[in-house]
Amino acid sequence: MAKTLYEKTTRALVRDMLAELGLQPGQVLTTTRALEWFGQRYPKIQEPTIRAHLRQASTNEPSRLHHPPITSADDLLFKIGRSQYRLYEPGKDPAPIHDLVEGDVAREEELEQEREAEDEADLEDEARAASSSEFLLEKDLQRYLAENLSTIEPGLVLYESDGMRGFEFEVGGRRIDILALDKSGSLVVLELKVSRGYDRVVGQLLRYMNWLRLNVAAQGQRVRGMIVCRTMSEDLRLACASIGDVELFEYSLSVTVKKVPPLDLPKPQE
Repeated sequence: MAKTLYEKTTRALVRDMLAELGLQPGQVLTTTRALEWFGQRYPKIQEPTIRAHLRQASTNEPSRLHHPPITSADDLLFKIGRSQYRLYEPGKDPAPIHDLVEGDVAREEELEQEREAEDEADLEDEARAASSSEFLLEKDLQRYLAENLSTIEPGLVLYESDGMRGFEFEVGGRRIDILALDKSGSLVVLELKVSRGYDRVVGQLLRYMNWLRLNVAAQGQRVRGMIVCRTMSEDLRLACASIGDVELFEYSLSVTVKKVPPLDLPKPQE
């Protein structure tokens, strides 16, 4: 069972907030107002957790599927702009997103991630030019590792707190690819690059790590970083050589091809 800081889960507290604020159809709820409400009443709940729950409660937000299970009880809000929401109006608004399906929803989610990543355009060009033995999309690598973190380090597990999981974990308006916990309880930030890793990713990783130290980590809790890519550039190795809390990993794929013997068909009669 996920840990909760208060008697009620953050999911339930979002419903309490909407009831207390008396939000009416058409009225706008800003993220700032929600953060203020939680800050006054439930100060232990971190900002990224609140933001994630607002997305989870938004019927037209594809990223709500990163924190399953989604039920009709979560269909509370409709996102109308960056950090702006209103009440969801059944019959008037499009049907809530409850399942990830091929098509517009999946593509919308991909486009959103491309906008937020600093160097996504360059990396996608590299991924398209890469050989067929690589992961075709960074998301493929991300999902695989999130489900198989022990392949990187024994005891490594996906971070989870108050119903929020460490997949696309929001930090200050950006998102960590994977946030994990090691067997000693340290926070571990994983940044993934589907093709070649360049030194510019170091600044991105360190920013995430220090944001977690300021906003999420408990006193004395260590924050580590890992960069995973297919091929590590020498510039990246040099940039990380003196950073004790950052480790580098290269992944490789193996494909085995086995010939299938032909069926033994009966011979035609002469």
